[in-house]
Amino acid sequence: MIALQHISKWYGQFQVLTDCSTTIHKGEVVVICGPSGSGKSTLIKTINALEPFQEGELTVDGIHLHDPNTNLPKLRSRVGMVFQHFELFPHLSVMENLTIAQIKVLNRSLEEAKQHGLKYLERVGLLEQKDKFPGQLSGGQQQRVAIARALCMDPIVMLFDEPTSALDPEMVGEVLDVMVKLAQEGMTMCVVTHEMGFAKKVSDRVIFMDQGRIVEDCTRDEFFNHPDARSPRAKEFLSKILSD
Repeated sequence: MIALQHISKWYGQFQVLTDCSTTIHKGEVVVICGPSGSGKSTLIKTINALEPFQEGELTVDGIHLHDPNTNLPKLRSRVGMVFQHFELFPHLSVMENLTIAQIKVLNRSLEEAKQHGLKYLERVGLLEQKDKFPGQLSGGQQQRVAIARALCMDPIVMLFDEPTSALDPEMVGEVLDVMVKLAQEGMTMCVVTHEMGFAKKVSDRVIFMDQGRIVEDCTRDEFFNHPDARSPRAKEFLSKILSD
């Protein structure tokens, strides 16, 4: 479903991604981890063209992102994205947050958009919050609304960019529970996260990045249960993460 081939990206003189290649198949849950500043968030943002890249080829469900003629808004409507800081519209109610893109991008009627919104609000356990504004919700609730909003667009893949890192520890579980359910239902997911418990529980594959490069790209079992076969940098990362 997603193929990255030799993706490289620079900010001015500074290279943030170097020759990154991987593929993500339909129904696969891939966790991207690594130290801060390793290029994880930048890599995931190239998949829905929020970050342009200078070299390489990237294909999402047959759509070529490296083709200048590609309709990027259309592509983004099919790729769900959940950010670290929720990115909800503060002046719109929960229900309005869920319906606005459906109406403007997918041309759904208000009634149809509301039906979708209610369905996914129920799925994330927040049906009773539909008339509230984001500021009236906890961080965990806001993030669950953000997940519901992405699902309303019927995405072919869901991207998560450190979805729990801005949350109080008590709220992390409620967001991860929703993500675990999505994974179990067969949603194709690509997740940048430090939550190794989540990675151990539901990921099919783990990509480990360091200094803008993909250092490891292996199965969950290989990554967590065979540390001696990993690169020195991944071994060091694992020893710190798993001893915390």
